Amino acid sequence: MKKVYVSMFLFVSILSACHSSILSFSKIENVPSNVQNIVNSNLRLQLINDGDKGSYIIFQSSGEVEADLETQGDTITIKFNVLNPQNDVLMQNTYYLTKDKEHDVIDVLMNGESIPFDEVTNLNGD
Repeated sequence: MKKVYVSMFLFVSILSACHSSILSFSKIENVPSNVQNIVNSNLRLQLINDGDKGSYIIFQSSGEVEADLETQGDTITIKFNVLNPQNDVLMQNTYYLTKDKEHDVIDVLMNGESIPFDEVTNLNGD
């Protein structure tokens, strides 16, 4: 009987690990040089894919940024709220996103308005 409980526990643990979420979104303070080299400061919003690992999201803003993430169905919504905008200064904000296989769509909102990516590229240049 003890073997059955141990087997069931291991099976449930493995099954839980297979379905665990890998969704994460965090601000990056030290941008890797291979990423920074392909950032275009003239573009407001870039997505740079890091293979199957995740994606760098570069957002040029004219003020401090509060960022939040929501999911619904297959869509990830990234919400950027720009605080105290100043027209003469642009700041680079870099985030790293890892997503689950179930999420196919990334929608970005800036102060509640949907904005498109100006460029989507891969780290290897493809």
